[in-house]
Amino acid sequence: MEAAARLGVEVVVGSDVRNPLEPLGDGHMLGLDFATPEAGAAEIERFAERHPLDTIVAVDDGGALVAARAARRLELPYNSVASVEATRNKALLRERIESAGIASPEHHVLMTSDDPSAAAAAITYPVVLKPLALSGSKGVIRANDADEFVASFERVRTLLGSPAAVDECGAELADRVLIEGYVSGAEVSVEGVLDAGRLRVLAVFDKPDPLEGPFFEETIYVTPSRLPEDDQRRITEVTEQACAALGLVDGPVHAELRINTEGVFPLDIAARSIGGLCSRTLSFGTGMSLEELLLRHAIGADVPSYERQASAAGVMMIPIPASGTLRAVRGEPQAEAVPLIDSVTISMHIGSDVVPLPEGGEYLGFIFSRGETPDGVEAALREAHNRLSFEIS
Repeated sequence: MEAAARLGVEVVVGSDVRNPLEPLGDGHMLGLDFATPEAGAAEIERFAERHPLDTIVAVDDGGALVAARAARRLELPYNSVASVEATRNKALLRERIESAGIASPEHHVLMTSDDPSAAAAAITYPVVLKPLALSGSKGVIRANDADEFVASFERVRTLLGSPAAVDECGAELADRVLIEGYVSGAEVSVEGVLDAGRLRVLAVFDKPDPLEGPFFEETIYVTPSRLPEDDQRRITEVTEQACAALGLVDGPVHAELRINTEGVFPLDIAARSIGGLCSRTLSFGTGMSLEELLLRHAIGADVPSYERQASAAGVMMIPIPASGTLRAVRGEPQAEAVPLIDSVTISMHIGSDVVPLPEGGEYLGFIFSRGETPDGVEAALREAHNRLSFEIS
């Protein structure tokens, strides 16, 4: 909303009727059915008959399918519905990537009604179990043997049986689980924007904490990447190839990949920008935010610079250490006093129920850092986190 105000763009915010937003500034608010994307798109179409729209931008996974369908109805430039559906269905994404000849682990899909014990004997371990359409690593579990597989499958099945998971996945995807081979190696995140199928890379983030399971809680992102230039070039090429395989041609892209001696493996591709408050780590040219850059692209305005500002930057998504009720947060002033720390933002309110992965998908908050080197930024994030404590009962 701040970026739109700077650009003089009038905004209509489409809010999920199941989890409505608070009113945002002076913009219109439109309640939409995210659980049924075609119904949500019809609401946008009816609104546009009274208030013509020039463009649509999805800012999270939940809104991407609604946005694609609405753009099709209104004949606005956007990614195709089929391409966005492939980003929201991990099994379909895996099939498209494999069909394009891009490195991909072996995979298959089980119904939640299947007997995991029967399937466990035929699996080559380790594997990773994934709900088809949950985000934020919810329900993603590594299993190293048959016993772990059965226990993990039961845990994912229980999660997918919850009303919240059915709402998020859609009933048609909440009854299946993707089983894919575990991919080792360094994991990175690519932030970019597509323009007529050409990928402009805005940042490559290292994820220095090992993400080896059994759960895959992301914590630290640091840019620029410290990987060799050749590896970064290969990562960029594979990201663009994966987008093409899915049919994505326009707008923001957030990609997760792993690189090892066998190649570059796309893990996930999303037709949106980086989530949470993590975009605060990025600024371009003389201080343009990621949101302003993406809005400029969406409305066809000039983008003064796609070059990220030269300093290193990073964010720590503060993990939830235990289930319970958040009673207190201590040490914020001490954490913000760490050299190179920009800010500490606790995004969960005192009294909130907190749930760690794999059932939960939120973070306690975010720590932001800037400095001359990625190593210095990473060290500052870790020291600031060490100075925080959380009372959860």
